[in-house]
Amino acid sequence: MSTTSHHDARIAKMTFASVYPHYVEKVEKKARTKEELHQVIHWLTGYNEQKIEELISEKVTFETFFKNAKLNPNAELIKGVICGYRIEDIENQLTKEVRYLDKLVEELARGRKMEKILRVA
Repeated sequence: MSTTSHHDARIAKMTFASVYPHYVEKVEKKARTKEELHQVIHWLTGYNEQKIEELISEKVTFETFFKNAKLNPNAELIKGVICGYRIEDIENQLTKEVRYLDKLVEELARGRKMEKILRVA
């Protein structure tokens, strides 16, 4: 299933701050920690905990969030289906990056080992 331009635009305008509490809730409900969530976000984006908190308080959009991120070169190893979309088939780069983050959060919540989540060889 490919994304639509309306879908891509909606994701670009969504704020990281509006989604972040859902990420925290999802991982904590499955006995994972906020610190582990931050480790995953740091691996994908290069943002440390202080920067994550800053981006939340500034209510940046996902467009700004990922525009300023230093995406991990191994992010392209993140594959699979998330929210009904096969990540490797998503053409819009920003939508793909947001789905990378969604997939990592899902893997964390499902109890996958951190080495696997972070694509450590």
